[in-house]
Amino acid sequence: MARTILVTGGGTGIGRALVEHFAAHGDRVFLTGRRPGPLKDVTGARPEVTALVCDHTDPAALTALAAALPERLDVLVNNAGGNTDFDADGAADLAAYARDFRANLDANLVSAALTTRALDDRLAAGGAVIHIGSIAADQGAGAYGAAKAGLASWNVDLARELGARRITANVVSPGYIAGTDFFRDRLADSRREQLIAATATGRPGAVDDITGAVAFLASPAARHITGQVLNVNGGAHPTR
Repeated sequence: MARTILVTGGGTGIGRALVEHFAAHGDRVFLTGRRPGPLKDVTGARPEVTALVCDHTDPAALTALAAALPERLDVLVNNAGGNTDFDADGAADLAAYARDFRANLDANLVSAALTTRALDDRLAAGGAVIHIGSIAADQGAGAYGAAKAGLASWNVDLARELGARRITANVVSPGYIAGTDFFRDRLADSRREQLIAATATGRPGAVDDITGAVAFLASPAARHITGQVLNVNGGAHPTR
C-alpha cells in the first residue's frame, strides 16, 4: 500500500535523494523548500511527487502547508536545515552573534519542532517521524552543533508523546556526506581528507547511506525503535 510522505528541504542533497527513493518505491511524496527552482527540478513530470514552497521557521507558512497536504501523513522527514554560519555576513559584534546563533537554532531545531506540531493531527498511527541530525551534535560545531544536539534531546520527549499513537520518532545523524552542497563549495581538500581519515571505513559517506537508514526507520521492521539516534558516520563517532 502506497504511503504518503513529506520530506522537508527536499530540493537538493539528502532531501532530494530521499524524495527520489520513496517515489521509486511507490510512495506518494510531498517535498518542500524555500526555492521554487530546485523543487521544480525534482518533481519533473512525476505525478507521484508534489512540491510546495515553505519556510519551516514561519508558523504562517506552516499553517498554509498543512492546509495543502492530505489528511493522512504516514512519514514525516524533517530534513530542512543546514549550518547557517556559512551564509553569515562575517559581522562579529554581539548583536550579530546573537542573530547568527538564533539562525542556526531556527533552521535546525525550531523548524523541526514547528513542522511536527503543525502536522501533528495528520500523523497516522503506525507511522514515523524522522529528523536529520548531525555528527556535530556530538563533536561540536558552534551554534549548528548545539542546534542538532537540541534536536536529539527534544526528540526524546517527542517519542514519548507519539508512542501512544504507535508513531515512532528518531534521528538519523550523518557524518561527512559527499555530493551535497552542505559546505557551499568551501570544503578544503585537506579538511575533506581529515574527515575521511577519521572514519573506520576509510571513505566519505554517500547520500544513499542516509536514504537507507531513513527508509529502514520508516519501514515496518522498525516499529519498535523510537527515541533513538542512528549514527551514520563510518565510525567517525563511535558509540557503545
